[in-house]
Amino acid sequence: MKLYRLLTEDDTSAFCHKVSLALSKGWELHGSPSYAFDAAKGVMRCAQAVTKEVPGQTYHPEMKLGEY
Repeated sequence: MKLYRLLTEDDTSAFCHKVSLALSKGWELHGSPSYAFDAAKGVMRCAQAVTKEVPGQTYHPEMKLGEY
């Protein structure tokens, strides 16, 4: 089964750390990162999709994707 996550964060080093942690857990980058202005917060926001192949699992909505 392939899992999908969209990682988002303000444009700070916290975003890079979030993506680096996912990569260290076996997630793979999927597509290009996105960058947009969040007018409500007045900051730039980053997003990066990641995927991970997880054998022997069955998807259910209650899964905590960050634990894989």
